This record gives sequence, structure tokens and C-alpha cells, in this order.
Amino acid sequence: MSAAEQAADDGPADARVRMDRMYRHQRHIYDLTRKFYLLGRDRIIAGLEVLPGDLVCEVGCGTARNLVALARRHGDARFFGLDASAAMLETAGKSLARAGLSERIRLSHGLAEELDAARDFGLDCPFDTVIFAYSISMIPTWREAIAQGIANLRPGRSLVVVDFWDQRGLPRWFGKSLRAWLALFDVHPRFDLVEHFRTLPGGRTEVAPILRGYAVSLRFRKDEAA
Repeated sequence: MSAAEQAADDGPADARVRMDRMYRHQRHIYDLTRKFYLLGRDRIIAGLEVLPGDLVCEVGCGTARNLVALARRHGDARFFGLDASAAMLETAGKSLARAGLSERIRLSHGLAEELDAARDFGLDCPFDTVIFAYSISMIPTWREAIAQGIANLRPGRSLVVVDFWDQRGLPRWFGKSLRAWLALFDVHPRFDLVEHFRTLPGGRTEVAPILRGYAVSLRFRKDEAA
């Protein structure tokens, strides 16, 4: 059984344990090493639509690097982070304390496909923006995670994704080598990610390839009447 198949068979407890095992040590150097190949994250942060009073949630927030950057740009919004790894959230909590943002960014331990704004964060309304930044490729039940993100999204607002894609415009050897290397970390690009988004009901999708398919960013804007 492959790692992906095993992950799909894991229950919630197993998924959390697997993430903790993977990031127990990596979390200490995660931001330093990932900045060289998780392309497009800063572009998403810079271009994100955040209005005064908005509630913004990142699913798979990891060390909270993106949430800290967003909170510094948008002082009148509130931010939330969900992650399956308690170890990552421990590091995230320390990062928030150092940045003086513990009051404005709330963290919760849970699975993407079980996101619930009320249960996880005590909110009585949906999020205005939901972000998946290089987390879809690590979530075995990624379609369910996207559906849950949309279910917790306010009508008229956006779910945003940036992640690895099919590397179609790059040399074949590069894409093959990249995917083999990513698989060592249980990261699996979703080749049908764009197609899936284009068939989602109740909204419209904008697609922007990054570096000839190395990665892709997508924005699903939920219909006002949804």
C-alpha cells in the first residue's frame, strides 16, 4: 500500500499522529527551507482581498508564517489557523507570541475535512476568506477538505488555493524528480486540482498557473445566493 493509500485509510487520530511524526523536527527549520520552493505564497498574501472586520482562516496553517504576514498587513481583521499537527501548532503559538499577535490570531487543532467555524473557533458566522497554501497536496481527502472550506465560507467571498500542480510546461525530468522528492515528505501534487475547481457548483473559479505549471493559484468566489 502506498503512503497516500495508507493516509486515506487512516482515521482522524492516525492522521494527527502522522503529521506530528513528520513535523516533530522539521517545524524548527520549516520556514527557512520552504521559502525556496513554495512559490506563490507571498503573491497570494499581497493580493488577498481583506476588508475591515473580516474573518480569515488558513487551513493547514503550519507555523503560522502566512497568518502573521497577513495580520501585519491588515490590522483591522481577525485571523484563524487550523492544523492537524499539534507539534506545528506549538511552534505557531510561539511565533504568534513573539510577533505580539496571540490576541488576533487564534489556532485550533483539527483536520481540514472537519473544519467548523463554530466548533473550532467559537464563531457564530462563516469566514470571509479560507486559504489553503500548499496544504492540499498533503491532505488525502482533499476534495472533502475543499468542500468543507466552501461550506464555512460567507456567500460572495473567496476560497483561495496555491499548491503544486502538474509541471506540464517544464522538462519531464524536472517534474518527475520533483514529485519523487516531494513524495518523501508525503506531498503529492493533485494533477486534477484545476479540473476539480472548474466543476465546483455554487461559484466561479479563477486560475493562474505559476512557472509553467510548477504550481497554480486558484480563487473560488462563492455565489452571493449560495
